[in-house]
Amino acid sequence: MYVAHLSLHDFRSYPVLEVDLEPGVTSFVGRNGEGKTNIVEAIDYLSRLGSHRVAADLPLVRHGATHAVVRAAVVRDDRRAVLEIEINPGKSNRARINRAQLPRAKELLGLVRTVVFSPDDLALVKGDPTERRRFADDLLVLHQGARYAGTRSDYERVLKQRNTLLKTARLRGSSGEGAPSTLEVWDAKLAAVGAEIMAARARLVEELNPLLGKAYEAVARGAAREDAVLTHRPSFQPSVEDLEQAMLTEIARRRPEELDRGVSLVGPHRDDLVCSLGEFPVKGYASHGESWSFALAMKLASYDLLRSTGDDPVLILDDVFAELDTGRRAQLAELVSGAEQVLVTAAVREDIPQGLRGRRFDVAAGEVTLVDR
Repeated sequence: MYVAHLSLHDFRSYPVLEVDLEPGVTSFVGRNGEGKTNIVEAIDYLSRLGSHRVAADLPLVRHGATHAVVRAAVVRDDRRAVLEIEINPGKSNRARINRAQLPRAKELLGLVRTVVFSPDDLALVKGDPTERRRFADDLLVLHQGARYAGTRSDYERVLKQRNTLLKTARLRGSSGEGAPSTLEVWDAKLAAVGAEIMAARARLVEELNPLLGKAYEAVARGAAREDAVLTHRPSFQPSVEDLEQAMLTEIARRRPEELDRGVSLVGPHRDDLVCSLGEFPVKGYASHGESWSFALAMKLASYDLLRSTGDDPVLILDDVFAELDTGRRAQLAELVSGAEQVLVTAAVREDIPQGLRGRRFDVAAGEVTLVDR
């Protein structure tokens, strides 16, 4: 699967942009701030209905415009389909396939899949647990499709409602016995949906670990594949096989603390994925080079997992080579060169390894110009 054409309307810095793409490697070269990352960000947004750069939609809409449109012609098995998302900050986004509107935007999820490498990837191993939860959930959406996205949305809705009730009880000075009776209803809903998410994350880690070890061995000098390990660390240690019941038990145990603080303390919103090299966590112990290698290995493992269950994802290498030494550049280029479509951004062409110098567009002053085939 690959993206054959990209159309942007009022997306980021582009009033209008039309770009023809091909399988293989395509690079976008331009100084920082010229708009090269905006192009690959649009394709990534179409993949998971979110940006790898910002958490909200508003920055994606060009200043002065009310909405943005990302449209892409995607080719799979010689069949072409046009996917479109209309981004409406503060309102519901609208999605279309071949100009026919979909009932819900999330039905686009999984139709085009991307794996993005960027300088921000270092936050996967050095940042707080939010980064790693987002990594796991975004990968699960691409791996399982709209079903997991729906489960995650349900959980966020239930969590928000439950937190509102806890805050209300806290303001009223309720004790554990005097808490709103409706809280128990939301406890049950939180546990039911939360158990699904926890189980999905645990399975994902189990699937990723062999691929992670293989990838880390490939990108880190002198490493062995058993060195790199991911561990799913839930917010509590289940004592029984039934995750849902275990979560309900833990919620009951921590009820006084939750009422005192007015916030939910149990559930997948407080999980973490622990990144380890040998016996030590990467965060706080690994060198900068080891941390980079681990982050790259996580993304390579994601790519291998997705391609094992469907079409090759579109690989996006966003300004990543400037952060790597010559040896790691060459290693990464070798590992991804067989992908069906690779999109690269770089400030200067010399940063791109020889093995990834395919078609090239120069990006400057809002213009995207094909200069090399």
